[in-house]
Amino acid sequence: MTLHYVALGDSTTVGVGDPMNGSTTDLAGAGARPGEGWRGWASLLADSLGSSHRVTFSNFATSGATAPKVATDQLPSTGSGPIDLASLIVGVNDTMRSTFDVGQIRECLQYCAEQLTGRGATLLTVRFHDHGQVFGLPAWLRRPLWNRIEQVNSVYDELYLRFGGIRIDMADYPEVYRRDFWSVDRLHPGERGHRRLARAFADELHRQGLPIAVPPALDCAGDTPSKWADTLWLLREGVPWLGRRAGDLTPWAARMALTQLRPPPRTPMPPAFPPGTTPVFPPSTTPAFPEPASAAAFSHSAVAARSAATAASSLDAEVQQVRA
Repeated sequence: MTLHYVALGDSTTVGVGDPMNGSTTDLAGAGARPGEGWRGWASLLADSLGSSHRVTFSNFATSGATAPKVATDQLPSTGSGPIDLASLIVGVNDTMRSTFDVGQIRECLQYCAEQLTGRGATLLTVRFHDHGQVFGLPAWLRRPLWNRIEQVNSVYDELYLRFGGIRIDMADYPEVYRRDFWSVDRLHPGERGHRRLARAFADELHRQGLPIAVPPALDCAGDTPSKWADTLWLLREGVPWLGRRAGDLTPWAARMALTQLRPPPRTPMPPAFPPGTTPVFPPSTTPAFPEPASAAAFSHSAVAARSAATAASSLDAEVQQVRA
């Protein structure tokens, strides 16, 4: 059986974070393209599929891609012939821009999904986890970022309901929040993360009836980045990246944080009756002085009235004494 698998997306699908030579010393990934020093989960999945099928694999992902870029640049490159599998994973870069527009993301991903499934493809998609928790962002920045990620997730929910396929919810895997899942930048999966994602898709494909003789291995050739590597990356790549993003993302995040802290505006109560009108009440159907339900009830009411009168009289006498 021959399978044609195409991959669309951003740097995660390019494979950034999973270097072919196992090195973890240079993980910038800026401008990276598939096969240029990176392997990644999509390539691992294609290799695994090749254990049972003749596979043609084309990776059109590009580092830094957004949903509009995938729709306008990557999708046309896939041609017009039949497709068996198509991974469509993008959106994190969109959330990190002041131009974030979930409506535009929805239109682009819906269009891509329509075109790919129309050619016979089974879609492979994800729901994203809380990236802010992995980054260790402060709460004021983490909350608005998570709100955007959830909006993107809602788009993928719609795709899954409409087009089916296989969807992996990253938050279902506890290891997503472990340090060894990620590369030195904590934005891209490390070798372990890429292997885990490839294995998750392979397991689901197998469960849905696509035989895979050798699933992607979970054993890693490289090591988890050390604290020294973390520090070196922060100085070489992290700080400059934050500087580039600060002018775009930070003002928006600050506005979002203030919006969340500010109490909602109070809405004035409308007048009960329009000015200049005289209220008209419907006639009451309840007697002004209802009769007691029974003689016992009447007796109880009378006793209560006498007790109240006596108490009032006593209180009045005490007040007069105080005044005297």
